[in-house]
Amino acid sequence: QVQLVESGGDLVQPGGSLRLSCAASGFAFSIYAMSWYRQAPGKERELVATSGGSTDYADSVKGRFTISRDNAKKTVYLQMNSLKPEDTAVYYCNTWVGGYSYWGQGTQVTVSS
Repeated sequence: QVQLVESGGDLVQPGGSLRLSCAASGFAFSIYAMSWYRQAPGKERELVATSGGSTDYADSVKGRFTISRDNAKKTVYLQMNSLKPEDTAVYYCNTWVGGYSYWGQGTQVTVSS
């Protein structure tokens, strides 16, 4: 079955960097788009970045975040630089396979001094 497992979340100071990873299994990873979402307390889940035929980013993270993927390792990454307190959220990995949306369990990113 499709499984997505995120890792890499941590507490980081403003201006710092983190790299999140999402290890995928159970589907032909290389042919599917992969996305990162995030959900801050009291807010709706929002799309951060997508890697498919092209890469797309939310305006709030353009120039600071980079999505990449290693198809051999079946892993998608989110490199986050110049982190701000407003980036604090649970970050989720997502893909659509066979008409179904799959989510990982999420990884907490906290940006605070």
